[in-house]
Amino acid sequence: GGRPERRGGVVGEFLLALPATLTVLGALGLVEALRHERILFASLASSAFLIYRDPTHPMNGIRVMAGAHLCGVGLGTAAALLIGPGYGAGAAAMCATIAVLVLLNVVHPPAIATALGFAFYPQQHHAAGLFLVALAMLVALVVLELAATWMVRGLARRAGGAPS
Repeated sequence: GGRPERRGGVVGEFLLALPATLTVLGALGLVEALRHERILFASLASSAFLIYRDPTHPMNGIRVMAGAHLCGVGLGTAAALLIGPGYGAGAAAMCATIAVLVLLNVVHPPAIATALGFAFYPQQHHAAGLFLVALAMLVALVVLELAATWMVRGLARRAGGAPS
């Protein structure tokens, strides 16, 4: 229970949040400029926030995060193509994605939103390429967050505080 400790104080928390915020804004701008595809925002923003909160957690690693989102794209698209975009495809994609993520040990919850987005979307082929570009930006975010974490820990050591 209780509130989590601030890593490096308020300034440290803002330093850790900055890469996530800039990456999501960049991804949103890219998607908006190229296709006006908004199905990606919720899942990618959720991933960015999870990475900000705990960049070293195994769930937020590149292999798990990218693998999970790719499963979500594939299963959501397949469900929409087989069943037709809508609630049936969404239900099938959600259940299949949860099962596959667990079986492959690549559990990253925002990938469920990815699967749902593609299952409801009538033109998956238009958004898939943009999603992959945005996913690449999230992979870069993982690297940036790890660097920011290292910087905040260094600041805390120099200030005489314990690294959080």
